[in-house]
Amino acid sequence: MSKPLAAIALAALGLLALPASAACNYPRAPERIPDGATAKIDELVATQKLVKQFDADIAAYTECLQKELDDAKAATPALEPARLKELEAMREKRHNAAVDEASSVAERFNEQVRIFKAKSKKE
Repeated sequence: MSKPLAAIALAALGLLALPASAACNYPRAPERIPDGATAKIDELVATQKLVKQFDADIAAYTECLQKELDDAKAATPALEPARLKELEAMREKRHNAAVDEASSVAERFNEQVRIFKAKSKKE
C-alpha cells in the first residue's frame, strides 16, 4: 500500500470512530424538580440555579457537537458526501435531543414555580 493511500485509510478509520468519541460530554439534568405545592422558596431558588446551569451546559454541549463536526470536515476535506451527510445528521439528532431535554426541564421547573405562586396567593 502506498504512503498516501495508507494515510487516507487511517484518516477514514479515525472518522469512523469520531461520532463515538467522548469529546462532547452530555450534561446531566438536575436530579429532581421540587413539587411547587410543598416546596420552600429556597428549594426553588436552588433548583433555578441548577436549571440555568443545565441550560448553559447544553449550550456548551451543542457548540462542542458543531466543533466536532467542523473538525471532522477539516481533518478529511475529501469526505464522501454520503458520510458527510451521515455525520451532519448524527450531529443534528444529538443537538435536537439535547435542546429538547433542556426545554423539558425548564418547562417542568416553570410549572412547579406556577404551582408555588398559586399556592402562595391562597395563603
